[in-house]
Amino acid sequence: MGCIHIYVDGSCEENRNVTAETPAGWGFAVVEGDTGLGRGRGDIVYEASGIVITNSNLSEFIGAEVGSNNTAELSAIAQALRWILESGDCECVVIRADSQYALNIAAGEWRAKKNRALAQRVQKLWNEVSTICELRGEHVRAHRGHRWNERADHLAFRAMSGEEALPLQFWKPGQR
Repeated sequence: MGCIHIYVDGSCEENRNVTAETPAGWGFAVVEGDTGLGRGRGDIVYEASGIVITNSNLSEFIGAEVGSNNTAELSAIAQALRWILESGDCECVVIRADSQYALNIAAGEWRAKKNRALAQRVQKLWNEVSTICELRGEHVRAHRGHRWNERADHLAFRAMSGEEALPLQFWKPGQR
């Protein structure tokens, strides 16, 4: 099997003056057979989404102090990496994100100035996945009609809004 591609995205309602109560959501879509061109080649074999957890008393907490675009993007990568570890069947994984910040933090190329616990958790997961398969990140330009990036955006936006994602057969790229 070739590389699987995982598209990740985060969404935040108002990304100014964020607090622990600011709604933010993450989403990811696992695609087999993707060409990377954005035309929707390949098939989604798994997708997931959720809200950014900022309450350290909850078992789902992974270190986000606030709900923001950055914590949502990092949470999406963390959840995708967790999925890889749980599925256990990978040779090559490409994580595609429209946030260069999140990709560089996850890969340990940049240091986080805020939400350091979340950044460390994501880096730990990245390093763990790197020991079992080839892993790399690639940047995708946001809101340019890239079908699978738009799907990840839809998943994140709907999670942040407290709504269910539309089933793939009823969804169109760009539809939030």
